[in-house]
Amino acid sequence: MASILLFAVALLVAGTWSIAGLSFDPKIMNSVVAVIPARPGQMSRGGTGTRDAPEGTAVAVFDGGYLVTNAHVLGRAAKVDIRLANGRFVAVDIVGRDPRTDLALLKAPMEFPVPQTASVPKLGGRVCAIGNQFGLGLSVTCGVVSARRRTHAGFNPIEDFIQTDASVNPGGSGGALVDGEGRLVGIVSAIFTKKSDADIGVNFAAAMGLVRRVGWDIKNYGRVKIGRAGLLTEPLSLEGRRQWSGARVARIIPGSAAEASGLEVGDIVTSIDDRSIVLPSDVRTAIFMRRPGDTLSVRYLRDGNEAETALTLKAGR
Repeated sequence: MASILLFAVALLVAGTWSIAGLSFDPKIMNSVVAVIPARPGQMSRGGTGTRDAPEGTAVAVFDGGYLVTNAHVLGRAAKVDIRLANGRFVAVDIVGRDPRTDLALLKAPMEFPVPQTASVPKLGGRVCAIGNQFGLGLSVTCGVVSARRRTHAGFNPIEDFIQTDASVNPGGSGGALVDGEGRLVGIVSAIFTKKSDADIGVNFAAAMGLVRRVGWDIKNYGRVKIGRAGLLTEPLSLEGRRQWSGARVARIIPGSAAEASGLEVGDIVTSIDDRSIVLPSDVRTAIFMRRPGDTLSVRYLRDGNEAETALTLKAGR
C-alpha cells in the first residue's frame, strides 16, 4: 500500500496523472470553480439551514475572468458567489443567461487560465468530467464519449450534446468535460435519470462550438443574436423513413430566407453545413449555430433527387 501511495504522489509532483488510462493534467482544475447562487427565499450562506438546491460549477472560457455555467444552476438568483480551491468566496456578476441552451455567462473580478478547447471528440474517446458534485468541492470522474451531436435529449429547445458515461451528479452542472489531451470539449449540462436524481451513466455536456457561440454573443452583445431561416420542419412519416433520412419541410414563411433559397414544402433536408439532419431538432441546432447574415449550405431531396442551395439568415430575436 505504501508503494502505491508513493507512486501516486510522484505522479502528482510530476504534474500529470493517469486516470482510467487517460492522461490528465491537474492544472486544468485552476480553470474550474464552484458556483453558489443566492436564490430568493434561500437562507444565507452563514446560516445553519439547508440550500434549496445544490451548488453548481463554472469554467473559464474567455480571458478577462469570464466563466460559463448553466442557467439552471443560477435559477432566479440575482447574486452569485464562486468558491475557489482555497475555500475563498468571491462575488461575481451575472452577464447574461440564454434559456434556449441553458447556458449563462459570469464575470469574476480576477483572471483564470483559459484551457485550450477542441472540437467534438471521437466516439469512444476517453474524457473526464470536473465538477462540484453535491457541493462537496471539485472532483474528477472519467469515462468515454458515448454519443455526439445529440439534439433531442429533451432538456432544452436548442441542444448540441456530447453524451458520456463519466459520472455526474447534482452540483456537477456547469463543469468541464475534457478530452485525453486535457482540452476542454464541453460544459457538463444534464444527467438523464428516471425517478432518482443520481447518475446512471447517461450524462450530457454542451459541445464547445455551442458554448463559445452563446458565450461570445452574451459577452459582446448582452444577448444571443439569432438568425432567422423562416423554415419549419417535421419528422418523416414511417413510410418516408423506410426510404430516406432527414427532416421534411412543413412550412416556408413568405418573404423568408428559406423562400429566397428556393426550398419548398415537401423537400427533405438531409444536411446543413457539415451537420447531418435526421430530426427537426438537428435543423434547429444547425441554424442556431450561425448568426444573421451567415450563409448556410443546405442539401435536400426533392422528388427523390438530391439538390443543394444556399440560405442566408435574416436578423431576428
